[in-house]
Amino acid sequence: MTDHFSAPQERLPLDAVLAVRDEVGKVVVGQQGVLTGSIAALLVNGHVLLEGVPGVAKTLLAKSLAAAFDMEFTRVQFTPDLMPSDVIGQQMVAQQPGGQVSFTFRQGPVFTNLLLADEINRTPPKTQAALLEAMEERQVSFDGTTHRLPDPFLVLATQNPIEYEGTYPLPEAQLDRFLFKLNMGYPTAEQELTMLGRHDQGLDPHDVRA
Repeated sequence: MTDHFSAPQERLPLDAVLAVRDEVGKVVVGQQGVLTGSIAALLVNGHVLLEGVPGVAKTLLAKSLAAAFDMEFTRVQFTPDLMPSDVIGQQMVAQQPGGQVSFTFRQGPVFTNLLLADEINRTPPKTQAALLEAMEERQVSFDGTTHRLPDPFLVLATQNPIEYEGTYPLPEAQLDRFLFKLNMGYPTAEQELTMLGRHDQGLDPHDVRA
């Protein structure tokens, strides 16, 4: 959609930012405020917590935003059995041809440009805490070694506001890592008609390049 965006520190002209927002808005209809907030967070190295019921295009927004800025996109479904190593990575044992054993760090899905932490409040606090250093320091520490994350790095986390069974409220330390909490509501009847019209014109929102 746009030229490669190498780092959020680079100042983009206002018209370029608005052009990106309008381009993503062709796919994600009726969420201009959320789009503007998400782009603003990216430009200032912030993170975003999206709250909304299922079906309001939270995942589609994240994929479209990553495609618009030509960023690497990774999605992690946060579940009760998710372990910290499933997010940041783990130590792997490798045997060399001569029989020697070596250990290498296998990077987890957090090593990306835009990480979609889907339903982040469904995983226990221990796994939620695995993101604290990554979100604040843009790095991961494992076994005494620091691994830098790609630049830019944005966590876009989602949570469902109406389901509380089987969820873990985000602690204050986790909430503090987010620059914005943005609410995504249902589209209006007019916006739904717009979606149908674009679908009839051949626009497939699921064809967004991730």
